[in-house]
Amino acid sequence: MSPEQAVRPYGTWPSPISTTGVARSGLRLGFPTVSGTQTWWTEDRPLEGGRTTIVRQDSDGTRTQLLAAPWNARTRVHEYGGRPYALVPGGGLVFTNFADQRLYLLSPGAEPVPVTPEPKPECGLRYADMTVHDGRILCVRERHHDDGRVSRSIVSIPLDDGSEPRELVGGSDFYAFPVLSPDGEHLAYVCWDHPRMPWNGTEIRVTRLSDGLTSTVAGGLEESVLAPHWRDDRSLYFVSDRSGWWNLYLSGLGGSPARALHPIDEECAGPLWQLGGAPYAPLADGRIVLLHGRGDLRVGVLDPEDGTLTDLDTPYDGWHPSLSCDGRTVAAIAYGPAIPRAVVRLDPATGKTEEFRRDVTELPDPAYLPVPRSVEFEGSSGRRVHAIVYPPTSPEAQGQGAAPYVVFVHGGPTAHSISALDLEKAFFTSRGIGVLDLNYGGSTGYGRAYRELLHGEWGVVDVEDAVSAAQWLAAEGLADPKRIAIRGGSAGGWTVMAACCASDAFAGGVSYFGVSALAPFVTTTHDFESRYIDWLVGTDPVLYGSREPLARVSEVTCPMLLLQGLSDPVVPPAQSQAFADALAERGVPCTYLTFEGESHGFRRAETRSTALATELAFYQQLFRP
Repeated sequence: MSPEQAVRPYGTWPSPISTTGVARSGLRLGFPTVSGTQTWWTEDRPLEGGRTTIVRQDSDGTRTQLLAAPWNARTRVHEYGGRPYALVPGGGLVFTNFADQRLYLLSPGAEPVPVTPEPKPECGLRYADMTVHDGRILCVRERHHDDGRVSRSIVSIPLDDGSEPRELVGGSDFYAFPVLSPDGEHLAYVCWDHPRMPWNGTEIRVTRLSDGLTSTVAGGLEESVLAPHWRDDRSLYFVSDRSGWWNLYLSGLGGSPARALHPIDEECAGPLWQLGGAPYAPLADGRIVLLHGRGDLRVGVLDPEDGTLTDLDTPYDGWHPSLSCDGRTVAAIAYGPAIPRAVVRLDPATGKTEEFRRDVTELPDPAYLPVPRSVEFEGSSGRRVHAIVYPPTSPEAQGQGAAPYVVFVHGGPTAHSISALDLEKAFFTSRGIGVLDLNYGGSTGYGRAYRELLHGEWGVVDVEDAVSAAQWLAAEGLADPKRIAIRGGSAGGWTVMAACCASDAFAGGVSYFGVSALAPFVTTTHDFESRYIDWLVGTDPVLYGSREPLARVSEVTCPMLLLQGLSDPVVPPAQSQAFADALAERGVPCTYLTFEGESHGFRRAETRSTALATELAFYQQLFRP
């Protein structure tokens, strides 16, 4: 112990990281675009009700907010949205406004003007995955019918001539990645149908626009294909997991077998939760900037002719699969264990990076930030489980004995936790509460076989791995076995509640907008995930009772904290309310906190600050010696 470090009870260490500081830091930078000397991206504003604006950075360092309040650039396609804007050649951009979901044209020096018609009460329209060609917007359109049905298609919408949108492709339940061939004669895209999710089975199809003749290039019921990109008029790059890993392939339109460009037991893409990303970026000289890795994705440059992949030496350990390239320069979101998510420009020729904007604008002294460590441990049946450990860290204090820990469980459940610097985790670790961020079986980042461990086993494998994480922390002497909690949101909230039902390994649980009951979730959730339970659990309602937390609530003995947005269309408030009521009936300590106007994932600074303060108070009481 250094002279500066006093012995203090865990959870009470002094920290410069405040709830308001964490809440203000959530800029949620996303979807960068580069063109010449300019770079654009989306940026949330927690202090402005969580709205999303579009920002442009010029070569002279000038940064301009393009959308003032109340404009809010968010699309609700699939409810999780995606890239909400596209550049217009010659200047300006088109974007989706959250309030009415219409497309608007923003020309330089002008106010936004609507491109699509005002929505009718009996028919809501939403748009995503946009590009602009020859004065028309190419995008995915989602139509909500008055009888509750949802249909999607790929459409071409005129920018300003007043003509009607033209439907180019329809008939499948879902579409993504629409992209025109260089000669404009063919449209490539990804499609899939219920009950599959895009990481289960998708197809890449090509439609000849002159007559609608369509062929399937790759994919199927048991193959996830993503991100088609035209190499030329007759061949396509795309990502497929046919080898068990999402790798990059090249295929011609003539039916010749696709060729893996760099076969590797690593992932070169991530799950398609949001539309409009890109996990690789072809350069003008024929090479390809490619992301790859297990867990975090590194960046390299691939020569598609000889298959050589050369990693670039950059300050960043991870890159989001949302690249943009103008042929020479790449814009991306990158991060590291000591670097929060940041918008960067990358020169693939040299590896040189230029950083424009960080998710966290003011960082505390690095001595208060935990140094993450990736670990693997043995779970049930001997399988390996992946996690990232963030130990309690402070230059001012230290505790005595093993520390309290919180097991973080990500949502999805087909998602992945990364090692980016995160002030929310540091908020706890700087106060003497360790964090283990769990990538349980079913998480992406470790190949299809690991991802499919959750097939039919949701509520089993994720729970077993969470319990194994707590046991591993205790066995390693890192955590006090009596002071381990569990926390998660959405699908992670389900795992929190289910784990507290199934095991006494946890002293308490915190669920953010978690799923507690399957039958009502299936009937009330949005279309994108309406058949997800078929794959995760099955279709037998009798089986639901053996899995869902609400049916097993009598087994919960530990205190719980439930937090819920009252405008959540993904996991409606009734899910948390029912579980809270059931705990109250049994006399189990439970705090249920709701937030007006919040949806699936809290965006407002005041909401995030209140939720975090409440969570800390919950742990401080829970972990009191």
